[in-house]
Amino acid sequence: MNRFRAAPPLVMLLCLLATACAKDPVATPSPPSLTVSVATPTQQALPRRITASGSVAAWEPISLGVELSGQRVAEVLVEVGDVVAAGQPLLRLDARSLDMELRQAEAALAQAQANLAVASANARRGERLKREQLIAASEADQLVSGELGAQAQRQTAQAQLENARLRRGFATLRSPHAGVVSQRMVQPGQVVAAGAELLSLIRDGRLEWRAELPEADLILMAPGAKARLVGPDGAAVEGTVRAVSPALDARSRTGTVYVDLPAPGALRAGMYAQGDLLLGAQPARTLPDQAIVERDGYRYVFVLGEGNVVAQRRVTLGARQDRLVAIVDGVQADERVVVEGAGFLSDGDRVRVVAATQD
Repeated sequence: MNRFRAAPPLVMLLCLLATACAKDPVATPSPPSLTVSVATPTQQALPRRITASGSVAAWEPISLGVELSGQRVAEVLVEVGDVVAAGQPLLRLDARSLDMELRQAEAALAQAQANLAVASANARRGERLKREQLIAASEADQLVSGELGAQAQRQTAQAQLENARLRRGFATLRSPHAGVVSQRMVQPGQVVAAGAELLSLIRDGRLEWRAELPEADLILMAPGAKARLVGPDGAAVEGTVRAVSPALDARSRTGTVYVDLPAPGALRAGMYAQGDLLLGAQPARTLPDQAIVERDGYRYVFVLGEGNVVAQRRVTLGARQDRLVAIVDGVQADERVVVEGAGFLSDGDRVRVVAATQD
């Protein structure tokens, strides 16, 4: 009986404890989720850049062929990639028939010279006999006419000989300029036709980058501007704008900027490259590129607010140099922006600020 009478006080105690636990606890601020460093934007002069892409091509490609048809190639003296000098032999044709034509022309000239010598002697003799009235004037005139005809035949034979020598010279294809052999489309033993492309040459080995720009950027370009490309090996390639297209493509509304590459490095004709066109320095509000976070195709920074709570802010970026990036829009000059640790934050996080580490 005593055991059952002691139960109500115990039940009341349990009820009081349950009521106390059910009351709302006192709200306390959440602890910082991450330790970060911050910085304010600085005003610096950064080069203005226009990023573009385009193809690398020969500054002046030269297509080479022979001027004779139906001739067989005897030997090809160069390979792709060979550096050649102006006047260097590149290809030789089988010249046996041309040599025969040359010898025939030489013989014809010799015959014409002999005929002229006889005709000249007859003309001098006719003039003497005419003065002595031993022959009629008409006969003397015929002898003089024979001399003139022999002179014309000699001139014809001389022209035929020069033509044969010229054709014989065509049997050797020589480089018109110094350069680099870029293509070879001929093999020994092949019968070639006049005008067919047999070899291709990059004059002086010079390459250029043909960057395509929209009209808004094209009007800012001028010859002499500097450019910087990145080669396939990651090395920087410097260039200078040689010319700017005076007209736009009617369909794409873009124009071409021709950039001379005196030292192309690993770049080759036919490659596609991306680079920057430099337009000079201009003042800009900058932040370390470490502060920029890319999410969903946009760029953001985290601005430190009251109570060390960060707010995610979308920004517009400008030029880059080294590890600095220009902020065109989105951040005020006096705002503090998270630098180290920005990539791990979310909008509304509370952080603990420490001094930046030294690289």
